[in-house]
Amino acid sequence: MTDIIPLSDPRVAEVTERECGEPLVDLRDTSELLLDRRQADDTGAYAHLRSGALRRLVLAQDLLPAGVRLLVVEGYRPPDLQLRYFDSYARTLRRSHPDAGPALIRELASAYISPPEVAPHVSGGAVDLTLCTADGTELHLGTEVNATPEESGGACRTAAPGIGAEARAYRELMARVLTAAGFVNYPTEWWHWSYGDRYWALMRRAPAARYGPAAPPLPAA
Repeated sequence: MTDIIPLSDPRVAEVTERECGEPLVDLRDTSELLLDRRQADDTGAYAHLRSGALRRLVLAQDLLPAGVRLLVVEGYRPPDLQLRYFDSYARTLRRSHPDAGPALIRELASAYISPPEVAPHVSGGAVDLTLCTADGTELHLGTEVNATPEESGGACRTAAPGIGAEARAYRELMARVLTAAGFVNYPTEWWHWSYGDRYWALMRRAPAARYGPAAPPLPAA
């Protein structure tokens, strides 16, 4: 099996960014995709994606079989929120790995929460999502979305063994349609897919990332 490149890998930070200027758009303004509210924030940032990423999500959904839909959980994440998530998880890891140095803690943390300076969600090109039925009933893909490696016993990894045939089939289905639409998966999280960010550029061997950090959306009037 190919080794996983973590988001803490220096090669990710070294990727050049060539900001294309695509705006963040609000998924709440479209009926083409279903949006879950479990990660909803006061500003509505979670419901935003770059326009190009949204177009590709719609394309991916069109490739799904009848009766199955994408269920978006979280898109854009403001830099300050990303930093809070990362620091909080790093503190948890330091308690469970008291002998680990800062470099190891950073590497372990990045298997679940990206370092803020390279975070795909901050670019507006990353999305956490799962599959559901036509009426919005969530399908089981082996773990809950956002399950940590510790609480899932490693089953959060996209290629984790032992998750059951049905969950495996759903993960493979989601991977087929999202890959066909141009997204790449972060293999420690089956639900995390991105387009246009540094990790995408590295994995696709693109000359540069299309998206740099996006400014938070303006509050609704």
